[in-house]
Formats: sequence, structure tokens, C-alpha cells
Amino acid sequence: MTETLQEDTFTVPEAQPQAEPQPKKRGWIGQFLAFGLLLALLGLLGWGLARVQEGPKSSGLAPDFTITSFDGETLTLSELRGQVVVINFWASWCPPCREEAPYLERTWRKYKDQGVVFIGVDYVDTEPEALAYIEEFDITYFNGPDLGTRISQAYNIQGVPETFFVTKNGELREPHIGPLYPPTLDNIIEELLAEPYQGN
Repeated sequence: MTETLQEDTFTVPEAQPQAEPQPKKRGWIGQFLAFGLLLALLGLLGWGLARVQEGPKSSGLAPDFTITSFDGETLTLSELRGQVVVINFWASWCPPCREEAPYLERTWRKYKDQGVVFIGVDYVDTEPEALAYIEEFDITYFNGPDLGTRISQAYNIQGVPETFFVTKNGELREPHIGPLYPPTLDNIIEELLAEPYQGN
């Protein structure tokens, strides 16, 4: 009797073709937002560079502002027409500001009864340090913080100290960048006091 041996056959399954990886879908909204953000940053950088190159405001009517002093008093620049106004931007952390502080106070006391107003604008500072600075130099003229840096932006300051001069008619004269030393401030005030007032 003949036995028929049947070989077991093993069928090797055919390899299934693997699906090609699908490229990830990139959200066009995300790309659009990223591109928009980049453009905004570049625009802001360009605007900042243009302002720096432009320099501080030096002519025309002085930008009007209202400032509240550390004592809670309020002062508006446009209400000071007929008087010479000295606007000094300073900060307690600024060494050159400390150099000019005694001269500013001394000059204020000299001219305060002659139609001259001094306004100290405290730039990017903390109130305790600013008050300590005012007490240290016995500063008696009007001083207040530049909340939100809105005043310094209006005058396009480049740093501190910077001093702006406003005529009796409310017009700006060339600002002084850096600390003031005698007799510069006296000379400028004398010139501005000599100019006629053409207001009402």
C-alpha cells in the first residue's frame, strides 16, 4: 500500500504595500497668523528706528498733556500760556539726572516769581525711589510720574535727562539732551522771558 505523503504547504502571505505617509496638513490659518505677526514686528521695529532717527520733538506747538503730581495736584500744559515752561524728563536711577538736580532746583527758585514754571516728568521709575530722589535734592517744583510713558512718547525723548523749553506762546524751542550745567539753563530762560507774548 502506497502512502501518499502530502507535503504541508505553508502559504506566506504577500506583503501588503504600505500606505505612503500622508504629508502633514499645515494649517494655513497658523501660517497666515505667523506671517502677520512677523510683519507687525518688522513694522514696529521700523517705526521705532524712524522715531530714534527723527530725534526729540523740537519745533511747533508743544504737545499738550495733563500730569498729576506725586502730591495729587494736576497740571495741564496748555493752561500755562503766557509763562515760560521748562519740562525736565528724569529718573531716580539716572546718574546724569543727579548731576543736574541741584542746578535745576536752584534755577527754579531763582525764576519762579518771574513767570517761569518747571515741570519734572519722572520716566520709567518707581514711586518710592522717585520720592526719595525728590527729598534728597529738596526739589520743590512740580513733579509727577509719566504714566504709560505717554508724555515721553509725545515728545519723542531719546533718554534721560532731557529738557524741553516752551515759550509763552506755547511753542517748543530746541531741547537740551543730557544734564544741564550753569549757566545754560539761566541763559535759555532769560532769552525766553525776553520774547513777547502774543496770546490773549
